Amino acid sequence: MSAAGKIRPKTKKERAPKEKPQKTPWRDKAFPMACLTPSLIGVMIFFIVPFIVIIYYSMVDNPINKDFVFLDNFVSVIKNSAFRRAALNTLKFSLVSVPLAVILGMGLAMLLDSKIPFVSQFRASFLCPMMVPVASVVLIWQVIFHYNGTLNEIITKFGGGRVDWLKSDKAMIVIVVLFLWKNLGYNMILFLSALNNISKDQLEVATLEGAGAWYKFVHIKLRHLSPTILFVAILSLINSFKVFREVYLLTGDYPYDSIYMLQHFMNNTFRTLDYQKLSAAAIIMALVIIAILAVLFVAENKFGEDAE
Repeated sequence: MSAAGKIRPKTKKERAPKEKPQKTPWRDKAFPMACLTPSLIGVMIFFIVPFIVIIYYSMVDNPINKDFVFLDNFVSVIKNSAFRRAALNTLKFSLVSVPLAVILGMGLAMLLDSKIPFVSQFRASFLCPMMVPVASVVLIWQVIFHYNGTLNEIITKFGGGRVDWLKSDKAMIVIVVLFLWKNLGYNMILFLSALNNISKDQLEVATLEGAGAWYKFVHIKLRHLSPTILFVAILSLINSFKVFREVYLLTGDYPYDSIYMLQHFMNNTFRTLDYQKLSAAAIIMALVIIAILAVLFVAENKFGEDAE
């Protein structure tokens, strides 16, 4: 090929200029920022600033002297017998109630998904407790579990002895049943929605290939339900820490030892204006919850990574 026929490389001027990323004009950013500003101010005032104040209070001897004591307040709280009893009771309650809320909620959802008769009535019966005010729930429980209540009357009719349900070791059973009765309906609806989103074609293919019900549950349904299981577990864990409302209305500030919860300790500490102890206990409680949530997220990622 002659020199004239050779392809001449393009000069810098002839090359197409690279497109520079266009910067968003400040006017386009101004409106979104203006809309977000009230929310950011609210989060700052009601969440971030109080959190910083709690950390500060937990490391001083009291809000008046303001002498820095570092971790002394945390050590004092951990050594406090009331805190240890409240923490142990809350741990026992959460370890029992949260798994039951997840397992029973998923079981009820699968029962409804199997097209049993009277599905609407069955679903409504579990959703009714969500509409009942807490005060009414407590009144019902007092009528049932009082020493002279309905349950003891039934027990005595069959020759049994009366049980002081709310002032004995049986009190924890009452609170667990109350928690499940109040929360199972919502968990059931969440699981039912997740079950309806599972591909029917995948289940049909598994059936045609000879997979049994247990295999389909473990290897298909359970893996697709793992995000919902995590969400329901977190929601149930949060609700388990809020059971103080019902316990307080049932038994007051100082209930029987077996149902003395962390919220009771917080509430009674606040009454004495012991801010440094209250702040230290709140931080310990927050760290424990964060650790539990981290374990749940790791387990969900490990188990549900191949669900898609």
